[in-house]
Amino acid sequence: MTRVVLLGSPPGPIGSPPPAVVPPTAITLDGLPGAPTAYGRLLGQAATLDPRPVTLARPADAAAYEEHPETTVVACVDLAADLRALAELASSADDNLLILPADALVHDELLYQIKTTKRGALALILRDETAEADFDPYDQDEAVPEIGDGVLEGLPVRAGVRGGRVISAGSAYHRVTRPNAALLGPLHLNQRHLATVAETARELAEMAHLFGPEDDVTELLVLGLVRRGVSVGVRGRDDLFFQRLHGPADAADAVRAMTAFNEDRARLDNAVKGADGFFTTYFVSTYSRFIARWAARRGLTPNQVTLISIFLGLCAAAAFATGGRVGYVAGGALIYFAFVFDCVDGQLARYARKFGVLGAWLDATFDRFKEYAVYVGLAVGAAVSGQFGDGQGVWDLALTAIALQTVKHLLDFSFGAANRRKPPVPLPTLELSHADDAPLMAALAHRRDANSRGIRGLIRFWSRAGRFRAVHWARKMIVFPIGERFAAIAIVTALFDPRITFLTLITWGAIATAYTVTGRILRSAA
Repeated sequence: MTRVVLLGSPPGPIGSPPPAVVPPTAITLDGLPGAPTAYGRLLGQAATLDPRPVTLARPADAAAYEEHPETTVVACVDLAADLRALAELASSADDNLLILPADALVHDELLYQIKTTKRGALALILRDETAEADFDPYDQDEAVPEIGDGVLEGLPVRAGVRGGRVISAGSAYHRVTRPNAALLGPLHLNQRHLATVAETARELAEMAHLFGPEDDVTELLVLGLVRRGVSVGVRGRDDLFFQRLHGPADAADAVRAMTAFNEDRARLDNAVKGADGFFTTYFVSTYSRFIARWAARRGLTPNQVTLISIFLGLCAAAAFATGGRVGYVAGGALIYFAFVFDCVDGQLARYARKFGVLGAWLDATFDRFKEYAVYVGLAVGAAVSGQFGDGQGVWDLALTAIALQTVKHLLDFSFGAANRRKPPVPLPTLELSHADDAPLMAALAHRRDANSRGIRGLIRFWSRAGRFRAVHWARKMIVFPIGERFAAIAIVTALFDPRITFLTLITWGAIATAYTVTGRILRSAA
């Protein structure tokens, strides 16, 4: 279960007293079914994550929030009290923590994606498109830290974002070098960071007299976490909707804007893994996601789809075993569709949110079983055809291909297990009492320079080269993922014969193994 905290006190404008803001309990969303209040809708969404979320509210608004018995209301007289209450909640939480502004209008799918992030900390941001894109944020000769006065959607632009994470954040007291984003409010924190969150919130509470009315709790927490060396990842709104509401007029416009988004299509697109290979991306996932949605609407489970994939794989092996051209072509078609349904089961699990240990085991285990069954079918077909004498040479090739692929899988799993045990390289830290981020930027610049030399520099160069599309897909294909392997089997066997297929698998597999092992040795030595 994820612990959910709703922040009932929105920030005020820069340099002015907070205006009279209509609380979300009094904002009706007329354009949505049942015309719920903004707060009531958000509570319903939060209930899917936490059966009893906590709401932090000012005493004057507490009674309105308390009318909703499904939440626990904590009255906080000021920003310092908000931070102390968050520190207590973080200290007592036994799971991840999701902080949300109570005035948020947001898609369910966006909340789900934030909640399921693999990042230890993740903040929703809005980038300042007018900010310079091509600059070095670590170069103190280019710019000096500032207290940004830019505003996006009523929120101050006081976060510096670079490389997919927040490198610095500010407040009315803390100056930032080249701020280029506003923090929209949602913040997800992994359980492992909650002790740091609690300690940081308490220290920030002691500094509350230095902050302005525009300083939001989320903004301050991100500031504190970054300065304590926590990597805070960022996510934009992309194809989903999020907006903070300030009154009925905002609500009407926001509801119209939200209904213009196709949330189901976004959910379906997000069911496709972003790290898929070239063949999977362009020749399978372009339509397999729609099969996954069709299956979900008819109540099929991912495990049932996995069984269909296994059945088609075994049929492909049987077709290859006939040893004729028709069997080779049929086997190629069957193994292609076996792979399609192998993709569909994962997409269905992500779309329908049906995950299980059995399904993960079936998928991982029977992928290998299905692939090796096809290898056996190809070898049997070569022997049956009589084209290669007694077929012993083809069997030798088949066993070599199986052995090579087995070694490659063992290397993948062992490196993954070892990498998970490797502690992350600590980020630079900076005391919260320091008014600007110049020392932090200098430390990050030194770290970047150190990573630009020797083996680390080579790895960094190759990683950055992935920004070019051709290099990105070449790196995806060279490791010979399962999509490319099944495509090679289907195409080469249909056009040539099993011996050529095995020679292709062994040659490409050997190149992939050499590339993978070299990369992992370099990463381990770096």
